[in-house]
Amino acid sequence: MADDSIIIGQSDKPEQLLLRLANRHGLVTGATGTGKTVTLQVLAEGLSNAGVPVFAADIKGDLSGVAMMGDAKDAFVKRAKEMGYQYQPDDFPVTFWDLFGQQGHPIRATVLEMGPLLMARLLELNDTQEGVLNIAFRIADEQQLPLIDMKDLRLLLNEMTKADGLKPVATQYGNVADATVGSILRQLLVLENQGADKFFGEPALQITDFMRTDRTGRGMINILAADKLMANPRLYATFLLWMLSELFEQLPEVGDPDKPKLVFFFDEAHLLFNNAPKALLEAVEQVVRLIRSKGVGIYFVTQNPLDVPDTVLAQLGNRVQHALRAFTPRDQRAVKAAATTFRQNPKINTEEAITQLGVGEALVSMLEGKGIPEMVSRTLIRPPSGRVGPVTPEERAGVIAASAMRGKYDTAVDSESAYEILSRRRGLQTPQPAPGQGAPGQVQPGQAPQQASTTGGLGGVLGGILGGIAGGGSSGGGRARMTITERVITNMASSAARTVGTQVGRAILRGVLGSLMK
Repeated sequence: MADDSIIIGQSDKPEQLLLRLANRHGLVTGATGTGKTVTLQVLAEGLSNAGVPVFAADIKGDLSGVAMMGDAKDAFVKRAKEMGYQYQPDDFPVTFWDLFGQQGHPIRATVLEMGPLLMARLLELNDTQEGVLNIAFRIADEQQLPLIDMKDLRLLLNEMTKADGLKPVATQYGNVADATVGSILRQLLVLENQGADKFFGEPALQITDFMRTDRTGRGMINILAADKLMANPRLYATFLLWMLSELFEQLPEVGDPDKPKLVFFFDEAHLLFNNAPKALLEAVEQVVRLIRSKGVGIYFVTQNPLDVPDTVLAQLGNRVQHALRAFTPRDQRAVKAAATTFRQNPKINTEEAITQLGVGEALVSMLEGKGIPEMVSRTLIRPPSGRVGPVTPEERAGVIAASAMRGKYDTAVDSESAYEILSRRRGLQTPQPAPGQGAPGQVQPGQAPQQASTTGGLGGVLGGILGGIAGGGSSGGGRARMTITERVITNMASSAARTVGTQVGRAILRGVLGSLMK
């Protein structure tokens, strides 16, 4: 492999992905069993070797084997020899993640980081309900009620219905009907039933932990166990919105770097687009357009090119097409659509070739030169160096135990937040921490101290883009992270500066990026 490219396979010449164009996004498609996951693994291995961190949602668990030494199977050795190199098994640096904390390190974010505008879209609230949710976040901001987890938001909404609670404050911003609050609470229950109570909380993930390299300089391959997650589409959408937007917020503009800072692979993307709320589709479309200049590449892996919305498909320049079977009228349309999206090669009948490709073969067209797609070529995909297939539970446990992330996120921390503050006001008994959990504000032994965001994360950045000021939202300002106590003191001391920062920051973002999700 050249220093500036990744060898994908062999046609009449080596087919390669140029690292300086890898942030132009890509698409890997093909019917079940045609080798899409192997192609994904080849790309992930090549990027890792080039020092580029990778994040991949692993739907079936097949990608997890990249953490283990590959097997010199006869077919792999033969194919490598045909391509002019000697097959060399290898293993790769991997970190396993799991929103449920069962097959990897947990991933958490705070309600404050999500913000009211995106939360409203995830909950599919109407305009009236969205207005009430914005009022709730405004009250939390003004009264220093940190919104960390779902119980914070739920109790805050309940207090807005009580005359001796927050209702007098809430009505200063408009009518807050009990029925409207009840509807929001029911929608929150739907999200909670899909596991959002595990996602919202502390310690909140630092997005830079996805962007690490190992001691030898190879990029970390971050694998999200998504088998259970895909059965909970709202939670999956919540996570993706938060993750993509945190990246967009935190990473500086870099233009076209020599290689990406991070590459995302969304395996079985058809499940994502089929089940996701409209908010996610629109956000993904905008992020795909804009995040390239942050040095981040996004690659969708799916069965059918028609599964990806046209507005997203148009942004995907690097393409690998495995076999499609034209058994139904929709399949035939998919074959035709896939064929017409390639730069045609006079030596190949592209539409006919798509239905004739064998396992491990693909039509490949990568960006070359000044970002122009090369002519499509029928290509043998190179064999991956890591194991093809899933790890065993024992092997997964060993990788997790040896991870540099061990202990940083594994134990939930229930900091003092809106729930505890509001409970004390009413003289209610706050629940004691469960075994293994710290008392409010405490950090467990061996666990790195975590801090709350003052920016509102999504609410502070994409929240401003998605809906303007729209009744407030969480605080803006810099991206410093601090403890809950420090956040309260700082907010009280710099309310005016924070307000100015919020307005100026949102105005700049609206001016640069335009309005979104109208």
